[in-house]
Amino acid sequence: MSTGHDHGTSEIRYEKPLWWALGLTSTFLIAEIIGGLVTNSLALLSDAAHMMTDVIALTVSLIAVRMSRRPADARRTYGYARMEAIGAIINGGLLFVVAGYILWEAVGRFREPPEVASTGMLVIAMLGLIVNLISMRLLRAGSGTSLNVKGAYLEVWSDMLGSVGVIIGAIVIKVTGWTLVDPIIAVLIGLWVLPRTWTLLKQAGHILMQGVPEGMDVAAIRKRLIEMPAVQEVHDLHVWSLGIGQVVLTAHIVLAAGVPDPDTIQVELTRVIEQQFDIHDVTLQVERTSCKSEVGHA
Repeated sequence: MSTGHDHGTSEIRYEKPLWWALGLTSTFLIAEIIGGLVTNSLALLSDAAHMMTDVIALTVSLIAVRMSRRPADARRTYGYARMEAIGAIINGGLLFVVAGYILWEAVGRFREPPEVASTGMLVIAMLGLIVNLISMRLLRAGSGTSLNVKGAYLEVWSDMLGSVGVIIGAIVIKVTGWTLVDPIIAVLIGLWVLPRTWTLLKQAGHILMQGVPEGMDVAAIRKRLIEMPAVQEVHDLHVWSLGIGQVVLTAHIVLAAGVPDPDTIQVELTRVIEQQFDIHDVTLQVERTSCKSEVGHA
C-alpha cells in the first residue's frame, strides 16, 4: 500500500508497453466503430464502446506516468498524484453514458431485430480479440509490479471477454440466422461494464474525499502508537491516499511525562509505522501538552 521508493522507476520502465498497447487499441477502435456501423451489429458497437474505455484507461495510465515525474511546486505541494483519480471519474462518467445508450438501443432491437452482417461482424471481432491478446501480452509483466499498469491490464482483459462474446454472437447468427442474439450480447456486455464502472467511480471518489485506503485499519495504527511507552495520547490521526498505493499519514503525538528526547521518539514512531503498516509518507507533530482544544479534533 505504500508509495515505495522505486515507484516512479517502475512506472517509467513500463511506459513503452503502454504506448504500444495504446497505439494498437486506438487503431482498432476506429476500425471496430466503422465495422459495427457497416455490419449493423449492436454487439460490435458495444464492444467498441468497451474498447474506448481501454483507450481512456491506457491514456490515463500514461498521463499518470508522465505527471509522476513532475516535482511538487509552490502551487501543488503534493504534485499531480490525484490526476489518476480525476481521470477515473472522467472514465467512469463516459462509461455510464455509453453503456446507457447501448442498453436503450438494445430495447428497440428486441422489438424489431434488424439484419446483421454476421461474416463481417465475426472477422472484426476476431481481429479485436487478437489486438486484446497482444495488448495483454505487452502489459502482463508490468501488471505484477505497477498498480497503474495493472489497472490498464485489467481493462484490456475484460475487453477481451467482450470480443469473445461478439464472436460467439456472430457464429450463432451465421449458423442459425437468429439475429436476436446480437442485442442479447450487447446487453450482457453493458451489464458487465456497469458494475465495474460503479466500482471504479467509488474508488476514485474515495480517494478524492481523502478516505482511508482499503486495507488500512486506523484503529490498529492508533492502538500500536499508544502502546509505545513514550506516548500518552494520539489525536488528529489521519490516513488517506494521494492515488492508488500512495498512502499518507499525519498525527499529533502527546508525549508521556519525563520523555527526554522528543526527536528520538519521533524517529522511532515513524519507523514503527513504516515497518508495521507499510506507510512511508509520515508526518508526526510531537507535543508535550495536547493541543486538542479546538472543535473538530479527533
